[in-house]
Amino acid sequence: MTESDPAVLEMAIHGGLILVSALCVLCGYRVIRGPTNPDRVVALDAIATNVVAIAVLFALLTDRGLFMTVSLVLAIIGFIATVAVAKFVTEGEVIE
Repeated sequence: MTESDPAVLEMAIHGGLILVSALCVLCGYRVIRGPTNPDRVVALDAIATNVVAIAVLFALLTDRGLFMTVSLVLAIIGFIATVAVAKFVTEGEVIE
């Protein structure tokens, strides 16, 4: 390994954070504009996935394992929320 490796990794992480943040903004546009409810649900799921990616990249950047735990919890909550919203869109109610 050379001495420039940590700098390259840090630049790649910063680039990834910028890219994923831009994708969140684009998905936010799809949530607002639609055109259909399933499109909105898919965009919300993509935002949840991007937030998990941001937490993982931030954990790599700061060397803190806490953010990995946070990303796992966010992934679980995002999955449950996506299932609940999809059921609401298709059936009109979440709990029967």
